[in-house]
Amino acid sequence: MKIVVLVKHVPDAQFDRHLNGEGYTTDRDESILSELDEYALEAALQLAEARGGAKAGNQVIALSMGPAGAVNAVKKSLQMGATEGVHLTDSALAGSDAAATSLALAAAVRHLGAVDLVLTGMASTDGETSLVPAQLAERLGLPQVTFASSLTVDGGRLTARRDADTYSETVEAALPAVVSVTDQINEPRYPNFKGIIAAKRKSITTLSLAEIGVDPAQVGHAGSWTTVTAAAERPPRTAGTIITDEGDAGIKLVDFLAAQKLL
Repeated sequence: MKIVVLVKHVPDAQFDRHLNGEGYTTDRDESILSELDEYALEAALQLAEARGGAKAGNQVIALSMGPAGAVNAVKKSLQMGATEGVHLTDSALAGSDAAATSLALAAAVRHLGAVDLVLTGMASTDGETSLVPAQLAERLGLPQVTFASSLTVDGGRLTARRDADTYSETVEAALPAVVSVTDQINEPRYPNFKGIIAAKRKSITTLSLAEIGVDPAQVGHAGSWTTVTAAAERPPRTAGTIITDEGDAGIKLVDFLAAQKLL
């Protein structure tokens, strides 16, 4: 089984986010593998291991797109257990929106040859659009399942559960397919010492736009469908309203909420 997992290098949520001033793109100096992508990677590893792992010919390929630092997301994926890594990097990719990103990633997936499954997280933790998986499926002409909270594969079909607020549904799709998974599907493993050492011997393939047949004009700012025209620092929070309880705090609270039209 050949599984491609999309992994993204995103700003660490523990730190404030900043724009780098070059076309309002995100400053990625303090970045890590997107936590939501770890669930997709864990799902891929479990599917591969259930079929005998790499020794039985199963492949889990971690694919990341981004500047030089994005290769760290691929390295973390290899430490967790991915068998191969691919880093798509090109200066023309800078500033790509979801549409341009999905175009480039679709070309990269095609470049890898026939695959059985493409797994993604439910969203990136920077843009949080959840658009790329659907666009990727459309560009690849593959069935798509979004927000899967469980996933099994039997023969040439996958079965996934999707949980809504008041109901759950089970859906099936033929392989190959594109599936995005939620943070409820599993508990991602931590890289152990053995995995970290093994990752040093695994290969990372670097691809450029020319190698996957994408015109630079189709990606980056030039190829994006959306443009950020302005951005500004969020103003500091103002002091809130303090209600002192003098026996009438409940009434004051209700009056406050009514004044804010929250009741």
